[in-house]
Amino acid sequence: MNSHDIMMILVMSFPMFLFAVYPGLKLGDYLEEHYHISEAAKRAVIVTVTISGSLALAAYMQLG
Repeated sequence: MNSHDIMMILVMSFPMFLFAVYPGLKLGDYLEEHYHISEAAKRAVIVTVTISGSLALAAYMQLG
């Protein structure tokens, strides 16, 4: 993997936020409902899943 691939992954991750927000929201709601996590922890889960999901989708599109 070269610097061009990394740059393309970062550029393509922004549109992938549209596809990664929904799973993040659903996972945050699930954890809040079943495990009674705090609102701050729920937001941290949503942000983490959204960012990692969008990077994973972009990497799959670039390298897969």
